[in-house]
Amino acid sequence: MKLAFSTNAYTNHTLPEAVRRIAGHGYAGVEILGDAPHAYFPEFDADDEAALADALDDTGVAVSNVNANTATGYYDDAPPSSFFEPSVVNPDADLRAWRVDYTKRAVDLADATGAPAVCLASGRPLPGTMPETAYDHLLDSLHDILDYAEPRGVDVGIEFEPELLVESTDEVLTLIDDVGRDGLGVNLDVGHAAVYGEDPRESIEKAAGHITGVHLEDIAGGVRGKHYHLVPGDGDLDFAAVFDALDGVGYDGFVTLELYTYPDRPDEAAERAFEALSRYV
Repeated sequence: MKLAFSTNAYTNHTLPEAVRRIAGHGYAGVEILGDAPHAYFPEFDADDEAALADALDDTGVAVSNVNANTATGYYDDAPPSSFFEPSVVNPDADLRAWRVDYTKRAVDLADATGAPAVCLASGRPLPGTMPETAYDHLLDSLHDILDYAEPRGVDVGIEFEPELLVESTDEVLTLIDDVGRDGLGVNLDVGHAAVYGEDPRESIEKAAGHITGVHLEDIAGGVRGKHYHLVPGDGDLDFAAVFDALDGVGYDGFVTLELYTYPDRPDEAAERAFEALSRYV
């Protein structure tokens, strides 16, 4: 296993600068935020991709994942609840198609940078849309995305989260079975499992063989704690148990710190997280 750090903590910096800062803290990998202000795909052009490639070449870090969970750049003035909209379960077919195409652009960036996967959240059913209908939209959207991603060798990891359509380990594994495609897995956010009330070790063991990537953060209160991402050591999760479980299921990919809650102190968060977790990798 290797440690990576997500650029979503560095939203006050350009993407190339975020890559260089993360590399400077000793991380082997960097996760690219596939959203504003880093790689919002309708505006991310060839010059931006070249600047990113230069930063990756200069630092030697790998790309662990392209995080396409959100698309707040879609809005001129994004409301606080906009995180996942337009989603792949949106009842409007045109908006749903926009998000599918957006995810394909994330796949293109993963392909160009050698990232093994992109991650995607299901979104939540909007008022007036029954969960069963939203689930049908999700299945259709994922087949469309996978038709594009699989020939390019890029996996798609669904990241479950409390209060979304897919919010637990069991639900994401059911989805993987229902889709029935080798390119679909789970981007396992250990903190999300804990907030939902799951034992992180059990979540990892259940997801064995389907994990496309791992997100880590600490959670105050441990299982069923508050959903607020903390630097490891500032909450109550047992990271020794987490890494032991990952090792036990044979996971040998990147473990990515996702600390978007520290936009004003990203270097401090990156440094402290590396100090807390480097012993495990």
